[in-house]
Amino acid sequence: MAVNLTANAIPAIINGDVDAKPLVQVLDIATIQSTKNSQTERYRLLLSDSVLSHHAMLAAQLNEKVKTGRIKKGTIVQLLDYICTLFQNRKIIMVLNMESIIPDCEIIGNPKSFVDSELPVQKELCDNTVQSSSSGNNNNLAAQNRGSNVQNFRPTVQPAYKPPPVYKGRGAVVKNEAPAGVIPIAALNPYQGRWAIKARVTAKGDLRRYNNARGDGKVFSFDLLDSDGGEIRVTCFNAVVDRFYDAIEVGKVYLISKGNLKPAQKNFNHLKNDWEVMLDLNSTVELCPDEDGSIPRQQFSFRPISDIENVENNAILDVIGVVTFVSPTVPILRKNGMETQRRILNLKDNSGRSVELTLWGEFCNREGQKLQEMVDAGVFPILAVKAGKVNEFSGKSIGSISTTQLFINPDFPEAQSLRSWFDQVGKDSASLSVSKDITHGGPKNEIRKTVSQIKDEGLGRSDKPDWITLRAAISFIKTDTFCYTGCPLMIGDRQCNKKVIRSGDTKWQCDRCNQEFEECDYRYLLQAQILDNTGLTWVTAFQEAGEEIMGYSAKDLYVLKYEQEDVEKFGNIIKSRLFNQFVFRLKIKEELYGDEQKVKITVVKADKVNYSAESRYMLDFISKLCRQ
Repeated sequence: MAVNLTANAIPAIINGDVDAKPLVQVLDIATIQSTKNSQTERYRLLLSDSVLSHHAMLAAQLNEKVKTGRIKKGTIVQLLDYICTLFQNRKIIMVLNMESIIPDCEIIGNPKSFVDSELPVQKELCDNTVQSSSSGNNNNLAAQNRGSNVQNFRPTVQPAYKPPPVYKGRGAVVKNEAPAGVIPIAALNPYQGRWAIKARVTAKGDLRRYNNARGDGKVFSFDLLDSDGGEIRVTCFNAVVDRFYDAIEVGKVYLISKGNLKPAQKNFNHLKNDWEVMLDLNSTVELCPDEDGSIPRQQFSFRPISDIENVENNAILDVIGVVTFVSPTVPILRKNGMETQRRILNLKDNSGRSVELTLWGEFCNREGQKLQEMVDAGVFPILAVKAGKVNEFSGKSIGSISTTQLFINPDFPEAQSLRSWFDQVGKDSASLSVSKDITHGGPKNEIRKTVSQIKDEGLGRSDKPDWITLRAAISFIKTDTFCYTGCPLMIGDRQCNKKVIRSGDTKWQCDRCNQEFEECDYRYLLQAQILDNTGLTWVTAFQEAGEEIMGYSAKDLYVLKYEQEDVEKFGNIIKSRLFNQFVFRLKIKEELYGDEQKVKITVVKADKVNYSAESRYMLDFISKLCRQ
């Protein structure tokens, strides 16, 4: 079956055509890697108009057409959106959109590679071909239709070459000086010489200062979202920061052009784009005063909390949940000597899981304070987290970063669905935490045990620790060494917590950080006996679990006992915690102490008993026994 390709399509495109939508054939497809750090493949095509052929790059958003076989060697395609650009002194066709017309076809003609020396000839041919092609198609259409071996498509004739446009008040300008056309973010690539994007700022990072071998500097970045859902990060350095930092506002729409595309630094850039824009002093950023309703204010890709158990460390994700707990703000001293704030929240959703969210810096005083006031008043708000960072220390948790955004009680379907679930069911239902050393997706974090079963079943004696849930009461608490003095400095996004010693009369010293400081952190190292109806056992509770059991910070009790020496009040607090029931989450692992192997039981979570949820659990357990 013969097919009429658009005559002179290749020289027309190279000569500047962007409107003809020609029919061409794919002669070959090759895979290339777009950037050193990118995992995204890019495809280079060899396109033919049956006489001449030329290389083209396929936009990343069209990769699926190749992967699914809709575009392959021999396929007849119609180019819908394309442009010819200069890259490394060589012209290349960028295909931004295309449609497959005939998936399988024999190679048409005997095409030769296009060379620049043929361009003037082809320009003349192009001009002459427009008229002859139009008349030829009209005169021969009936004859062609009678032929059984030729298939015709609606003609897409390349128009005659047009001179450079003339703008009001100016003479003719060359193409590179003409105003850049607005293109989707997804179509941006380093092969384009002129472009502009219209997008909304969804996040703006803090202004950061740095020092390296080239001297001091400053940098900030912001994220953009356009009407097609494309996202990209824009970064500014030094003098460019002074020009644009105050002009950029989250939520506003801007027209941006004359930037440079660089490979995205995936260690710091979580957006789904292989490129990021670097602005310079020649770049333009224009505020669009009229609100553009076609551009969404934000774009989310929510993950259920249960998925976080299997997400890689340092991954960036969006999550939404009900805030069930908010801790007070705690001052933290970073390793560089700077002080910051930390606040811990607990989120739960209808996947049956909960997770800790750690807020840092200004998040603690803005959204964190508002959330604490709401929870203290008995209101459990919905919180949507945009761009939270997954941490693997002490189980899986989420932490805020500079580009994180928090939305309290947002108005969209996911939030409304979650609110309905929580008010009807979730408020009284138990959930398992993926934080505080909960095992990664293993089934044992859902298994209820009794105290006697820990010994009878030999829990903790295998190569991997056992994780169980157990309801028991506190029967005894050791008070001689209930806490220790810890290092408050930050190592990356984690607190050091190493035991510190006195250095003189007023300072503390950490051997790990090799630094001295005036204030240390007091951290629980609580040893207690717990019991249920089957027996009792010793457990160890560290900082967060210790606070959940005692209801006081370790520092408060340390001051009460050792500085104020109020032994009676200290003793009454200890007594008040005895024989209170908790639902404990325990990590059980055999460890070597000297020459002896001992099973160590660590409390990773101590929840107050929710009697409504416990009653449902017991009724369900009884129901299962009756069915056996």
